[in-house]
Amino acid sequence: MTAPKPTREPSLLERAAKVYDFSAHVRAPVIPVWEPAPTVPQPVYDEATSASLAAIPAEFLASAHDDFDDGFPMPGEQVRVDRAMLAERGMIVPGAPVGSLAEEFRLVKRQLLATAARIEDGEHADKARMILVCSGRPGDGKTFCAINLALSLAAERDTEVLLVDADFAKPDVLAQLGLPDSPGLLDALADKTLDPEALVLHTDVPHLAILPAGARNNADTELLASGRTRTVIARLLAANPRRIILFDSPPALAASPASVLATLVGQVMMVVRADRTPDGELRQSVGLLDGCEHIQLLLNAVSFVPGGHRYGTYYGQETMK
Repeated sequence: MTAPKPTREPSLLERAAKVYDFSAHVRAPVIPVWEPAPTVPQPVYDEATSASLAAIPAEFLASAHDDFDDGFPMPGEQVRVDRAMLAERGMIVPGAPVGSLAEEFRLVKRQLLATAARIEDGEHADKARMILVCSGRPGDGKTFCAINLALSLAAERDTEVLLVDADFAKPDVLAQLGLPDSPGLLDALADKTLDPEALVLHTDVPHLAILPAGARNNADTELLASGRTRTVIARLLAANPRRIILFDSPPALAASPASVLATLVGQVMMVVRADRTPDGELRQSVGLLDGCEHIQLLLNAVSFVPGGHRYGTYYGQETMK
């Protein structure tokens, strides 16, 4: 006798849609993304992690024992992304077989690239190659989503990706990728003699580069709102015509730079954590980011059910009986 299937509870966005009208902001379907539970401080490698790493050529793997030279990377020097760290934290691993998470972000990037093409045909073509990844509150998974989106975009044949850590109060992109500290965006904004392109870290992941947050500055919002920011962005865009700039922003309700960055980009990907982000905070966050015309919602940390209709069984996970 087959047990009845449990009734699916309405998602946060489904409940919010009954109360608020986001049609003025959302230009594409909301795509749920599964995020694994937070990792513990000590590395823990399960069978799935080991399988992912085993599929990657050994020369592409960095480890905790790899030593970086003392000091900052030299201009033009290639830095090595720690694939083992990515696998440990449940992220997309370049070179590994395509899994369910990679396929989810394929859907996400297709929507973003389609919107970018429409923006390019409009009157704000200069913003088409810039995307802001944001959230309402800390802990919603925006950096997790920004890194995975960057890795997914980097897999495109005709695209170069520059991931900018613009969460100045709590920058985490370099740490998540296992990269050394380095000067970055705030340094270029504060010092007009610095060439921002010289601060870009070129990684060993094809088509992926990183611009760190830089030295912390109490005037970060004012620097972003200055004319220097547009000069820096113009330089970064001109340096590579195929480049998409992806900003990892601070949470909209926690820090003011997010609303300033929203006025500079072509579209915002607003990360909403399933069953945790209150409806009121979602509405308030969207309001703070309305300097950007195209705001899309990404439902993060959706519970993954083996044997469901999304990518679990297709990518080799056995159906539970």
